[in-house]
Amino acid sequence: MTALLVTVDTELSAAFQRRGMSLEDNLRRSIRAEAGGQETGIGWQMAVLERHGLTGVFFLDPLPALVHGRAFLHPIVDAILSRGHEVQMHIHTEWLEWAAESPVEGRRGRNIGDFSLPDQIALLGLAKQWLEEAGAPPIRAFRAGNFGASDDTLRALAHIGVTWDSSVNPAYLGRECTIAADPAQIAPQLLQGVVELPVSGIADRPGGFRPAQVCAMSAAEMRAGLAHAIAERHPAYVVVTHSFEMLSRDRRRPNRAVMNRFESLCRSASALPGVTGAGFADLDPQLANLPARPLTRAAPNALRTAMRQAQQAWATWRYEHRLVPE
Repeated sequence: MTALLVTVDTELSAAFQRRGMSLEDNLRRSIRAEAGGQETGIGWQMAVLERHGLTGVFFLDPLPALVHGRAFLHPIVDAILSRGHEVQMHIHTEWLEWAAESPVEGRRGRNIGDFSLPDQIALLGLAKQWLEEAGAPPIRAFRAGNFGASDDTLRALAHIGVTWDSSVNPAYLGRECTIAADPAQIAPQLLQGVVELPVSGIADRPGGFRPAQVCAMSAAEMRAGLAHAIAERHPAYVVVTHSFEMLSRDRRRPNRAVMNRFESLCRSASALPGVTGAGFADLDPQLANLPARPLTRAAPNALRTAMRQAQQAWATWRYEHRLVPE
């Protein structure tokens, strides 16, 4: 069986913090993703997953606790765990900009990979501690905000006892992500003492890569990528979305096109044989030690790509053309 991991980067907006937005309004627009009288954030996402018998992995960023205190984490963790989903660790180091007391002596960086190994151990260790104190089971997996991890990030994770990383997104390798990973790697691989499980995707053009992110792939592309992974018996297929991704970019209205894609993904996964919904707690780290065999991504399909581009253009016109600056 191919394990389907639907991963949700669950985070407050540092941009909203920069504008002086209150914690409650940031939670409303970034975690609950409320707009137009509807919630499209983690509550809605969990409901869709549950209708189709799937598990969600919510990579939760605790670093805003440097600014707002740790109490805001408890209801988020409880909401996720009480419905049978999984909490794992995420981090956006932009929040150090507003920290009254810095755990790294005032040093700042946009991404966790911008910091030294000792600073990364300090920051990741603190994030892990806060999530577990908020009620999360022992943290097993991590994803860097902006996919901005380095080899030292993996070393730091190994140092603090985190088994899995999913910060490698081939679309970001050599940019925000500086992990020395092979962009063609699909199966779990042991890197710097941690099992790396890359973000999945398809080849949308010869030599190209399109990540399995809900806002980046059409429903047909997601089905094709997942079906190909099942046919080749990939150990896992990792999908990415965000707690706020079902909203327009200004977070003023639901984006029905992205919502429909998410529902279509879950519906397809429940109907396809050979796939099972999973979290990192369901995965065996020994997958990284299996004999290597050639794995590929779904091949390019010009018609499928053109259809997605047309759908994206329509959705941009429909949901984004009314963007209003705040």
